[in-house]
Amino acid sequence: MTTPHPTPALTPEMATLKVRLKATWMAGDYAHFATYLEPGALAFLNRLGPEPGMQMLDVGCGAGQIAIPAARAGVRVTGIDIATNSIETARRRAQAEGLEAQFEEGDAESLAYEDGAFDLVVSLIGAMFAPRPERVAAELVRVCRPGGRIAMANWTPEGFVGQMFKVLGKHVPPHPLMASPVKWGDEPTVRERLKDGVSKVATRKHFYPMHYPFPPGDVVTFFERYYGPTNRAFASLDAEGQKALHEDLEQLWADHNHARDGSTRVEAEYLEVVAVRS
Repeated sequence: MTTPHPTPALTPEMATLKVRLKATWMAGDYAHFATYLEPGALAFLNRLGPEPGMQMLDVGCGAGQIAIPAARAGVRVTGIDIATNSIETARRRAQAEGLEAQFEEGDAESLAYEDGAFDLVVSLIGAMFAPRPERVAAELVRVCRPGGRIAMANWTPEGFVGQMFKVLGKHVPPHPLMASPVKWGDEPTVRERLKDGVSKVATRKHFYPMHYPFPPGDVVTFFERYYGPTNRAFASLDAEGQKALHEDLEQLWADHNHARDGSTRVEAEYLEVVAVRS
C-alpha cells in the first residue's frame, strides 16, 4: 500500500522547523501523558463507528490511543506519527495484544500512501500541529477513497487548550513559520481548507474531559514532564521564567477546575470535523 509520494523540497528554514517539531513530540512521554485522555479519545472513535474490515489511517496516532481500540474491533488500521518513540510504543502495544495494526513514522504533510487508499482518515488532536495546514488538508483528502470520510478533532481557539496555548505563547513565542494549530478548530477556516475534493463537511463542538487525580499545580508539573510542547517550553526558560510560566498555567487550570475534592477536572472544547470525499 505504501508508496513514496513526491513533494517539493523543503526550504532550509522549514527543514529545521520539522526537526524541531519531531524533537518536541518525542520529548516527555506521550504514551503516559495520554492515559488520562483515554475516555475522550474513545468517545471520538465511537461516534465515527468504524466497521470491521474498514481501512483506517490514523494521522498523528501517538501511541495508538484510537488506533489500538479500532484494531481490537477488527478495523484494518495504519497509524503514522512523526515521533519515533510513540510509534515504537504503539507497535509494542499491538504486538502484545496480537493485533495486526501497522504503525509507521510519517508526516501529515506528505503521506506515503496511494490516492484513495483508505475508507476513513482520522486525526485526533494530531494533524492540527503540522506547520503547513494547506498541505495537511490536501493529503488527508488525497488518501481517502471517494465516498470515504475524513474526520478530525481539533482544539478550538476559545476553548481551554486554546487558552493554554496562549499562555505558553506569551512566555515562549511560537516559531514564525508555524501556523496556529488552533485555527483548525475554527469552523470557517476548516471549511475553507477542506473545500477541494469533498462533497460535504459537518462540524460539531464537543467537550473533551481532562480529569486528573491531583490538584492544578501538579497537573502543570505533569504536563511539564510528559507533554512534549510544555516540556520544551519549560526547558527553553531560565528558572525565573519557568516559575512565571508555572504560576500562569496553574492559575489557568485552577480557574477552569470543576472539581472540589483536591483533583482537577476541566472540560476542553474541540471541533469535530467530518468530511466526505467526493
